[in-house]
Amino acid sequence: MNGIQLVLSILHRGEQHMAKELAVVADRHRTDHEIHHVATDIAAWSREHVQRLAEASSRHGGAESDSPHNGLSAGLLRKPQAGLSEQGGPRSDPPLLLLDDLHDLHLAATHNSLHWEMLAQVAQAAKAADLLTLASSCHPRTLRQMHWTNTMIKTLSPQTLSSL
Repeated sequence: MNGIQLVLSILHRGEQHMAKELAVVADRHRTDHEIHHVATDIAAWSREHVQRLAEASSRHGGAESDSPHNGLSAGLLRKPQAGLSEQGGPRSDPPLLLLDDLHDLHLAATHNSLHWEMLAQVAQAAKAADLLTLASSCHPRTLRQMHWTNTMIKTLSPQTLSSL
């Protein structure tokens, strides 16, 4: 597996994870209309990214299900830290649950953003115009996912954390 295939594989898994987690958050917080609708909408972006990454991977000699080799990939594939629920922290309080969900989504989006940037850089180096176009098209949406989660965290954290 070459570097391009490695980054494509990491991004494919990261975007799959993001789409799945956004859908879970949208469902879990369906009574909060803004969270539900925005999470549902931006999950569609990640699903589209997954499809486009699969197509790019097949054009570049890989498959989206390729398993990266050890070494460099071990650090690149490291998942964001587990949320409070996986750390044994409180998750039964709905506002705290939402804040924790947004935290996890923000870390996942940041993880993907870093890899979109890596893909753009390796695409430039390899003169792979199609991959540069892909990264230039998809990365701004990932940045918007990050911006949304960050804004929601800023909005919700003062009242949620002050009431503990």
